[in-house]
Amino acid sequence: QVQLVESGGGLVQAGGSLRLSCAASRSTFSTYTIGWFRQAPGKEREFVATIYTTPGSTIYADSVKGRFTISRDNAKNSVYLQINSLKPEDTAVYYCAAGRVLKATHSHEYDSWGQGTQVTVSS
Repeated sequence: QVQLVESGGGLVQAGGSLRLSCAASRSTFSTYTIGWFRQAPGKEREFVATIYTTPGSTIYADSVKGRFTISRDNAKNSVYLQINSLKPEDTAVYYCAAGRVLKATHSHEYDSWGQGTQVTVSS
């Protein structure tokens, strides 16, 4: 398994931006699919975006397309989630996850999870 640590969350006004980071412990990081999920209070965890091993290959949830950008830097064992035009409904704990399934968009397809980072968007 991979140990993952998220960072970069915080309190931001609507319309603002944040860049979340997910740092991984393993040197084989480049061989993993990395996904971002989020969970708002009282709601189920939902898929946000994933980036897999094929260069430039990403998938986004419809709710974040055009506002969120996922990227990876394998040399730094890190994946990033750039979030622009934040909305109050983006408020949630954001988790990154690692797995071996290509194009994974469901939480059960991931094996390792970080502890999450809180994003709060004020209106």
